[in-house]
Amino acid sequence: MSLGEGSLFPVENLPFCVFSAPGDGRRRVGVAIGSYVLEAAPVCESRGLASEAPALSAGALNPFLARGPVAWQRVREALAEAISRRSEVEPVAGNLHPLSDVTLHLPFEVADYVDFYSSEHHASNVGRIFRPDGDPLPPNWKHLPIGYHGRAGTVVVSGTPIVRPKGQRKRTTDPSPTFGPSERLDIEAEVGFVVGSGSRIGEPVPLDDFEWHVFGLVLLNDWSARDIQSWESVPLGPFLGKSFATSVSPFVVPIAALEHARLAPPPRDPPVLPYLDDSGKPPWGLDLSLEIAWNGTVVSRPPFRTMYWTPAQQLAHMTVNGASLRTGDLYASGTVSGPSGDERGSFLELSWNGSTPVSLGDGSERSFLEDGDVVTISATAPGANGTTIGLGEVTGQILP
Repeated sequence: MSLGEGSLFPVENLPFCVFSAPGDGRRRVGVAIGSYVLEAAPVCESRGLASEAPALSAGALNPFLARGPVAWQRVREALAEAISRRSEVEPVAGNLHPLSDVTLHLPFEVADYVDFYSSEHHASNVGRIFRPDGDPLPPNWKHLPIGYHGRAGTVVVSGTPIVRPKGQRKRTTDPSPTFGPSERLDIEAEVGFVVGSGSRIGEPVPLDDFEWHVFGLVLLNDWSARDIQSWESVPLGPFLGKSFATSVSPFVVPIAALEHARLAPPPRDPPVLPYLDDSGKPPWGLDLSLEIAWNGTVVSRPPFRTMYWTPAQQLAHMTVNGASLRTGDLYASGTVSGPSGDERGSFLELSWNGSTPVSLGDGSERSFLEDGDVVTISATAPGANGTTIGLGEVTGQILP
C-alpha cells in the first residue's frame, strides 16, 4: 500500500498545514499524507522548485498563498509526484513527521473575516424559532448572500479552549438588561474559504475568478452567545455575541482537491441579478458531509450540498461594491443545516431554542453548552480516483 492510501489524507488530498516538530519550535509548512506530515520546502527543492522554498519555510501559509494559483499547482503536483514515486520513498521519508508527534498551528494569519448566512434550512429554522407568525426568511435573503464582518484577531486553531464570554443579556421577562456569562452558548458548524491572491480596491471579483483568488477551505466553528447576540442585534448585526472566538481546523484543503466534490447548487427562485447568476457556469456547490460530536456523541450530520449560495457567489457579492481582497482573508459559509432534524448545524436548531433538549451518550441532556463540554466538527468529501478525502476536524472545549 502506498503512502496515504486508504486514509482520509491520501495523495489525492494533500491539505496544507503549519507545524512544529518535537524539540524544534520552528514553524514550517507541510501537507498531511496518511498519518504523517510531509515538510514541503525540502521536497520541493529536491524537485527543482527552489524558488518556492522560502515561502514554504515561513511560519504561516500567507507567503505561499500570495504566490498565486500557478505556484499552488506547481507545488501540489511536485509533492504528489514525489509521494507517488516508489523510487523516491527514502528522500520523502526523511521529511516525514508522525502527525501524532507534531504541534499544528493556526495555518495562516487572518487578514479579514466575513461570515455569511447561506443555508436556507438554517435561516428558515431560525426564522421559525424567533418569528413563528411571520415569514421565516427576510425579504432580501434569496436576492443576496447575507453576511457580517467579524473579528480576525479572535480566529483560533482547533484545540484552543474557548472561555465562556460575558456580556449584556436581557430575557423577555427581565425589566432591564443584566451582565454576566452567556447562558446560551452555541456553535455553528461551517466551512471557511481562504483567500490567496488579493485584488485591488474598486475592482469587483466576478464569479469566473473564484479559483484565481481562493486557495482552499477549512472547517470552522462560529461560536455564538445567543443571549448576548439577541439583545445587541437590534438594529445592527452580530457583535460581541460572535467576536470572542472563531475556531478553524489546522488543515487547509486546496480547492484543487475538491474537483470531484463539485455539484450544482439548489435551484434559485426568484432569479438572481447578473453578477450572482451562475447558470451555465461550472458549478460551485460542494458535496461535503459534516459531522458534529458533542462530548463524543454524534448529534448531527449537516450536508453542505444543500447550501443555497455558493462560495463563488459569496466572493462575488463580498467584492461587488469594490471592496478589495487580501492574502489571508477568511470568509465563512454560514451555518450548514439540512432539511432533517438530525442535519442541523447549531444547537439553537437542534434543541429548538431549548424546547427539545439533545440527549447525549452518557445519559445527560443539553440545550446549550455547559462548562467542560467538548464539540468536534469533522467532514469528508469525494476525491479523485474514487477516494474519500478528509477536511480534518475543529475541536474546542468550553472553559468557565
